[in-house]
Amino acid sequence: MKVLDQTQVERLEAEAVNSARVRQPLYAPRRKIFPKRASGSFRRFKWLVMAITLGIYYLTPWLRWDRGAFAPDQAVLLDLANRRFYFFFIEIWPQEFYYVAGLLMMAGIGLFLITSTVGRAWCGYTCPQTVWVDLFLVVERAIEGDRNARMKLDAGPWTARKLVLRASKHAIWLVIAAATGGAWIFYFADAPTLAGEVFHGTAAPVAYVTILVLTATTYTFGGLMREQVCTYMCPWPRIQAAMLDENSLTVTYNDWRGEPRSRHAKKALAAGQPVGDCVDCNACVAVCPMGIDIRDGQQLECITCALCIDACDSVMDKLGRQRGLISYATLSDYNANMAVATAGGSRPVDPSLVRTADGAFSEKLAHFHIRKIFRPRTFIYLGAWSAVGLALLYSLLTRERLELNVLHDRNPQFVTLSDGSIRNGYTVKLLNMIPEPRTIVVTLQGLPGAEMSAVGIELPPARSFATLADPDRLKTLKVFVRQPADQIGGAAQSFKFLIEDKAGLESAEYTATFNAPEPAR
Repeated sequence: MKVLDQTQVERLEAEAVNSARVRQPLYAPRRKIFPKRASGSFRRFKWLVMAITLGIYYLTPWLRWDRGAFAPDQAVLLDLANRRFYFFFIEIWPQEFYYVAGLLMMAGIGLFLITSTVGRAWCGYTCPQTVWVDLFLVVERAIEGDRNARMKLDAGPWTARKLVLRASKHAIWLVIAAATGGAWIFYFADAPTLAGEVFHGTAAPVAYVTILVLTATTYTFGGLMREQVCTYMCPWPRIQAAMLDENSLTVTYNDWRGEPRSRHAKKALAAGQPVGDCVDCNACVAVCPMGIDIRDGQQLECITCALCIDACDSVMDKLGRQRGLISYATLSDYNANMAVATAGGSRPVDPSLVRTADGAFSEKLAHFHIRKIFRPRTFIYLGAWSAVGLALLYSLLTRERLELNVLHDRNPQFVTLSDGSIRNGYTVKLLNMIPEPRTIVVTLQGLPGAEMSAVGIELPPARSFATLADPDRLKTLKVFVRQPADQIGGAAQSFKFLIEDKAGLESAEYTATFNAPEPAR
């Protein structure tokens, strides 16, 4: 092989994609967003949702529900100390945690259903991050003014006025954050009692720690990080793409009627140039809490809050043009309308192709119809959601509030008494799952000639006895069952313990085994 000089080696035109010359930082510094206040139907709907969700969160722990003298009267209570969940008339025990799992399944499937029909409506209207950011923005606008005033204040030097405004804003944010943390702990104990203990400094340390942690997170996420939580921390924007299809409603810029955009439509028309409805006013960008431009198409950051629709509609109203330049639309309708506006993709967008001679929109344009919501994907989600809900409802309506469990003594398994009879010992557990005391009758079924006695119950041996079960408590009894020698039918006989509410409301039974010596051969 001929040895080449180094100057004879061909140099390829290649560069590493992460070379120092072109390498970009992995984290982009945050650019502050100053959303302008929007007005319109979607903004009013968001106000309503915010009022309802915040009202539910802050007021629910204070609702009362009479469960009698033996149970707490807080309507919604997560009583971890006593391992009970109370939700109005429903009481959930630890062994019934499948109800909570079922509700979580319904929430997940419901989120899939909503996303597949109306996009990220959860993110735009009811997500706690969205609700609290909206609340913090209300405070910010009330103190510092709307978008231009806030931008001017932020860019200006630190003066006494700026210091007072900023301190006032952050102080109110901290109060809201502390109220958020305080409301959370009230779900886990009697709210009036715990509130008094918190203010008097006698509450458990975990209560103060919880308030402190939630105050810090609410203040940080709602006041300081805002859109960064949705963009960088929340996984849902990356998952929701799998939930959408061509018939899902999403906030869409209809460039088939908006392009080419122009700030000087009259001059462009006079010059014979096509002009769309978009006047490039950037109102949609100014109101966006995520700071994006919906005209750039669907983006991961878009939370589908629809404030850009309100902003654009108000501009269209001022111009005397039809609303809907930005609207909820499906991808299938958008593609169909783009095909009309571009003559099947053979030319750039021409607004004249989507309008008639009198300026009305062409009948060729596609419009959303409610039937597009009802499609196989949504039927599957709705069916799964309904199936889980009906299963939980059936289980809730038919569940027993009286349970019985029996454990046979292991050592010894039986005892031979002086008269030749055989005695077995059992641990009988009676679970009264209602907040009222009940008289329970315990009865033997089967096992001929057998009688039983219970430790602590001063009654002669019999086939049955009565005992008082405390409300919402497990009662454990030590029960001895004795069978005469001449009645023993084998080394292992099956029989039943039957328990009944003396009022005849409920009953439960448990099949047990009575052990005896092997018969002599």
